[in-house]
Amino acid sequence: MSDLTRASIAVDAELLERFDAWITNSGHSNRSEALRDLIRQRLASEEWEQAQNAVATVTLVYDHHKRGLSKELEDVGHIHHHAIISSMHVHLDHDTCLEVITLRGAPADLKHVADHLIGMKGVLFGQAVYSALPETSAEHTTGHSHP
Repeated sequence: MSDLTRASIAVDAELLERFDAWITNSGHSNRSEALRDLIRQRLASEEWEQAQNAVATVTLVYDHHKRGLSKELEDVGHIHHHAIISSMHVHLDHDTCLEVITLRGAPADLKHVADHLIGMKGVLFGQAVYSALPETSAEHTTGHSHP
């Protein structure tokens, strides 16, 4: 890490107590480490939409008995083949499946695909996590440099 700068913050005692409990459960070794991670996470969540190239994971928990849902998921995969890098399917129990889909491309396209998947009838839970790709990562994987 580069040069560290000390910063002092004022926090409500109850909020700090809850934060310390979260730190203990999250595996962070101290408040500074936890706060740095939270700051990076917040900044990344706001910066990804301006990126040239981004990645996302879409997690779906769904009822596999829902008529037509498996076929619809497959169709979305074919329609958006340019954005979908991979997917993993897991049988959670007799009725429920987990699908994790990895996407790559322009942020607006990723959001469109993720929203489509999460909004399907029969999806019990859906969540997308987005991240910008560093320009050097885009260069190495595509073989092209970006201005």
